[in-house]
Amino acid sequence: MKRLRLPLILVVLVALALLPLYGTDTMIQFGISTLLLAVLAQGWNIIGGYTGYPSFGNSVFYGLGAYGVGIAMVQWQLPFAVGMTFGVVLAVAFAFLLGIPVLRLKGHYFAIATLALAQIMAAIVSNVPLAGENIGLVLPPLNNDPFFYEMSLILLVLATLTIWWLTRSRFGFGLIAIRENEEGAVVMGVDTTRYKVLAFALAGIFSALAGGIHAYWITFLDPESAFDITLNVKMIIMAVFGGPGTLLGPIVGSFILSAISELLSSEVTSIAGLFFGVVIVVAVVLMPRGLADVMRRFRRTGWHYFIENIRMHRI
Repeated sequence: MKRLRLPLILVVLVALALLPLYGTDTMIQFGISTLLLAVLAQGWNIIGGYTGYPSFGNSVFYGLGAYGVGIAMVQWQLPFAVGMTFGVVLAVAFAFLLGIPVLRLKGHYFAIATLALAQIMAAIVSNVPLAGENIGLVLPPLNNDPFFYEMSLILLVLATLTIWWLTRSRFGFGLIAIRENEEGAVVMGVDTTRYKVLAFALAGIFSALAGGIHAYWITFLDPESAFDITLNVKMIIMAVFGGPGTLLGPIVGSFILSAISELLSSEVTSIAGLFFGVVIVVAVVLMPRGLADVMRRFRRTGWHYFIENIRMHRI
């Protein structure tokens, strides 16, 4: 099975890369949205899946990346690449400035603190003239969906390769040690504060790049959409559904749930949100460790796997 994994991944990657050649405009646009969500899920996977800190603030990085591109292109008349760099700098600076105090919190305290960050940042940006205040910014249009699609795919590949590196590096082992037992990691000599802040910044880089691509693609930016709290929920759900702390789980979760959401929205628009919520609740109850864990254990335990999860996580 493991021997077939790499060839299968390569086949899927080639098929995705060639989508602009055979796909419709709708498929390409759906692909851009899905790939960017997968990037966000992989970014959250670094801090939430491998480090064990359930951040609800990654949409701040997304918004900073979007505004980095918007400010650079609209206010300073600079190229898109410079805007992407500026957005990453903003995200990394934010991660270091606020990561140190916020990452001292644990569990639900950390989750609540990071959830508030998006609202605070939206309020701040709404009063900054350079960022267009509440009105927002209108970016110069570039009607080239294949370009944005390929950019999104390349970014997802880079994020996944980074996760792959984490699984084989001393830094990644340190993050896993923090997730499993932070006090034990300290005893083992892991500089937990530095590791957590670096993981927070690394997650921020990919979220900021995704935000920059999305801002240039839709050509409009305002505080409410850039720092959308629901985006945090989406990336977390997709990562958890696929399997947090795994290489491909967040990608699989993003693709499956994006497809379900799109299908329900087109077929039963009025209750699409309800059906989508039910799917998530059932998935969390039956397989709280994601699809990756199901694939590892179902063949050995069968249907008892789901029964055991219901007993352990019953409400």
